[in-house]
Amino acid sequence: MKEKRKAATVQPRSNRSNQSVPAAAFKAKCLELMERVRETGVEYVVTKHGEPVAKLVPYTAPRRQPVFGSMKGTVLEYERPFDPIDGEWDVNRD
Repeated sequence: MKEKRKAATVQPRSNRSNQSVPAAAFKAKCLELMERVRETGVEYVVTKHGEPVAKLVPYTAPRRQPVFGSMKGTVLEYERPFDPIDGEWDVNRD
């Protein structure tokens, strides 16, 4: 007669910032864990055979840089822009 295995429950550990979750429990409760992460900001480390394999963390949108000034420092300095170009150059070339 086979024994019924108790489903693994994920309990938050208050003394840790990262909570460990076995892969099987993560698979069964993935959507619930994602909702907890979104609401509370708690982080989960998914383990397989006791070894960490992934981390579930809250998403933070990257900070957008302003358009004006975004190219500052990217243009090379050219001290004498009106001097002739070195080498041969033809205006009418194809």
